[in-house]
Amino acid sequence: MKVRRYVPARYGLFVLAALWMLVIVPISALAAPYAAFVMDARSGEVLHSRNADTRLHPASLTKMMTLYVAFQAVERGEITLDTKVKISRHAASEVPSKLGLKPGQRIALRYLIRAAAVKSANDAATAIAEALEGSEAAFARRMNRTAKAMGMTRTTFKNAHGLTESGHLSTARDMSILGRHVLYDYPEYYNLFSRRSTNAGVREVANTNRRLLSAYRGADGIKTGYTRAAGFNLVASAERGRERIIATVFGGTSTSARNARVAELLDMGFKRAPSRVALRKPKKPAYVAGGTGKTVRVSGITRTSLRPRMRAGTTPLIASVQTPATPPPAAAHASTSGVLSSDIQMALVAAQETSETPAVADDTAALSNSSLAGLDVRPVMRPGSAIERAIAEALPENEVVTRLSTSGGHQWGVNVGRYTTRYNAERALVTTALAEMTTLEGTLRKVVKKPTGFEANFLGMTRDSADLACRRLTARNIDCEMVGPS
Repeated sequence: MKVRRYVPARYGLFVLAALWMLVIVPISALAAPYAAFVMDARSGEVLHSRNADTRLHPASLTKMMTLYVAFQAVERGEITLDTKVKISRHAASEVPSKLGLKPGQRIALRYLIRAAAVKSANDAATAIAEALEGSEAAFARRMNRTAKAMGMTRTTFKNAHGLTESGHLSTARDMSILGRHVLYDYPEYYNLFSRRSTNAGVREVANTNRRLLSAYRGADGIKTGYTRAAGFNLVASAERGRERIIATVFGGTSTSARNARVAELLDMGFKRAPSRVALRKPKKPAYVAGGTGKTVRVSGITRTSLRPRMRAGTTPLIASVQTPATPPPAAAHASTSGVLSSDIQMALVAAQETSETPAVADDTAALSNSSLAGLDVRPVMRPGSAIERAIAEALPENEVVTRLSTSGGHQWGVNVGRYTTRYNAERALVTTALAEMTTLEGTLRKVVKKPTGFEANFLGMTRDSADLACRRLTARNIDCEMVGPS
């Protein structure tokens, strides 16, 4: 006969509780730290702060800076919204969220901006970075320079998309500062962040922040972010009447919990903010991209002027000597003065035409050419004579001159492809030049070595001529993209 053991029901409950603890404890231990910040956008006044200066993972809030730099580049003429950006293998390989771009694909910058702002597409953000600075690492350095100029003192960017990377950190305060700059520095682009959906070139994409935009009255942006290390982040802005509030949350536990907390913070902000306050827009940061022009400052007058040696057997234009063996004092003066030889000659001629001083004695002309050969002779200047006055007028004042060493706007070019070998790139340049001689005549053919290959470029063009060349080459089924000043 089998004996059945009785197991109390409470033992089963203990087992279930133990299993539940094994699941819950690690998750809670890995929960992202929480931080919050609320400001009056009009004045920058802080209305609420909690852990706001703790350096945390910003996730896709990073894309606000990527987009800000893109807006700045378009404003400064580095690139246009219609510029076709070639997608690299690195950009196409980014993990979701992404637009699904393919290596070698070309897409207008405006669609990459829309995808990064609305869809929060990582491949689009990387493509923007590479289009502007050549590599994501170089673009991150530009992001950091821009952040420093804004006063984001505790932020370090390592990439353009915000995926977790060692050292890629920011704070709730710094991200609020960045959001305020996006709002006021580029209001013409701010509407991107309030679109529920948009055309991103290859397809229609939905806004990652559409729930808050639909649920909270007055909300019109700005950017969401999520990674496992960061939690659910959000920088939100809302306007009601004359009041505008920016609220930032780091470390939300879910989309709904984050949105609920942001709504509470926005409500708090509207209650605490004064109804009327003077609008004090943030100061736009200095332009930090490297330019092609270089300012050269030259101070003072020319100190030396090398005069060409007189040919043997020739006579000076105007010669006067005291004794054949001794050069006159004027020679020493001329050799040390900063006046050009041509200026002295002109001054001497002018002085002789107006001077009442008798002409030089005829016996001077009787000297042989051989006795004058090799002598640098000049007439002795009399104090207060017309010669001194003429030379004084020829001397420039001591001033500072500023000269911009540009090439007259010929700072653009076109790229006709990237090749595995230098030989193939050079061959492509020759073939393309022969195919389109009208717009490419007089340009500089240059092969640029990059980590991903050899780029074939035609340089030394104006923006209009580069645009025309690309359109004509595209009509011939030749890949082409404009290369801006860099």
